[in-house]
Amino acid sequence: MTVPTASRLDACCQIDLSDPIGREQLEALRRKLASQGDMVSPAGRQRTIDVFGSALTPRQVVERICTDVRAKGVEAVLDYSRRIDGGSPGRHDLFVAAETLAKAHAEADPGFLAAIRRIRDRVMRFQQAILARDVTVPLPGGGSLGQRYVPLDRVGVCVPGGAAAYPSTLLMTVVPAQVAGVPEIVVVAPPTKFGAENQHVLATCHELGVTTVMRAGGAQAVAAMAYGIEGLPRVDMIVGPGNLFVALAKEFVFGDVAIDSIAGPSEIVVVADAQANAEFIAADMLAQAEHSPGSAILLTASRPLADQVARAVALRLAVLERADLTRESLERFGAIVLTRSDDESAALANELAPEHLSIDTRDPQATLARIRHAGAAFLGPWSPVAAGDYAAGPSHVLPTGGTARFAAGLSANHFLRSGSVISLAREDLAEMAADIALLADVEGLTAHRRSVDARL
Repeated sequence: MTVPTASRLDACCQIDLSDPIGREQLEALRRKLASQGDMVSPAGRQRTIDVFGSALTPRQVVERICTDVRAKGVEAVLDYSRRIDGGSPGRHDLFVAAETLAKAHAEADPGFLAAIRRIRDRVMRFQQAILARDVTVPLPGGGSLGQRYVPLDRVGVCVPGGAAAYPSTLLMTVVPAQVAGVPEIVVVAPPTKFGAENQHVLATCHELGVTTVMRAGGAQAVAAMAYGIEGLPRVDMIVGPGNLFVALAKEFVFGDVAIDSIAGPSEIVVVADAQANAEFIAADMLAQAEHSPGSAILLTASRPLADQVARAVALRLAVLERADLTRESLERFGAIVLTRSDDESAALANELAPEHLSIDTRDPQATLARIRHAGAAFLGPWSPVAAGDYAAGPSHVLPTGGTARFAAGLSANHFLRSGSVISLAREDLAEMAADIALLADVEGLTAHRRSVDARL
């Protein structure tokens, strides 16, 4: 029996690594996932022409918006909000009033608020456990060396609001920042029914103690936080997901502020062997693909499992609420890859360095030990990615597009600025003086040596 082709599967393509062109197909998919920076749909291209009068690339759009916001401040933010998001926002309603936040919270379903509190507690418990602490190393002469961690003063959080509301994003960004001790957190969300006008989003802000919420999205919101505008001082770091323009804007302002990452489409790589549950795998693949765009890849050496997953995906897709968008994602970024061994499956997962790594093998821990690179790993049949997205504790803001090779998921530690503390006694300085003198002379920086000689 062969793995179904795209036509039989109705979505994912087949890649068989025993076929000479299999590796080439997989490499083509990898390049597609890693090169989303300037890809835009025909509708998006037309929208750019309507707003800017010419067919600018997404990077050109972002550069123009950020430059204008830096030069013109709040007027540019309001102008781009009118032109891109519609409506006619003014200075008086750019920020959500405290009364509006309180009203959304008061009218929220008690069950929703109870869930928010439970998730907040889980996230807080995990983030507190991994939080970096000050370190002091005593020296023989009586002095000490140390490392101290100081929270950032002000952090900005991007909350998407185009196609769905995301109170989960608030939990996964605001709570880690609060655990780190950040005193001021700003939230930006587009002025839409899924963004800054959404009761669940506003109620969650109020529940978490966020008092500054700006009705703006896209590159103009990122630029406002990075450069500061009237009523909003510049932040030190910008975090949170968003569309292509948000990602490119974060890239543009990096250096003026810190950012968490430049995120691409959501993705999952599943590593599975013959004993895995095909229904669970199919459900997890569809869960990522429904982000639209979202990538879902299965790596398995088991042909029967590949067949079972293909059938399960097709059946589940047929009744999915977001079936059309999910199918499009699977056709563009999905694959069932038949490998030649379980070891090859693990090796390929390591190469792909995915945002979400799901392992359903006989010994998930042993499989994970062979895979160094992943944003977050989900082990065994009872650890769906959705648990990490919504409730488990680690943040769901994770590196995508293979950047897990060098980047890490957001945590409370990202909101800490570390600095060393050197406190020497005379005996400690005397012990290292000869080494300082030698290196200073080698480098020709004799004033360095003399600054030590003067003390001794």
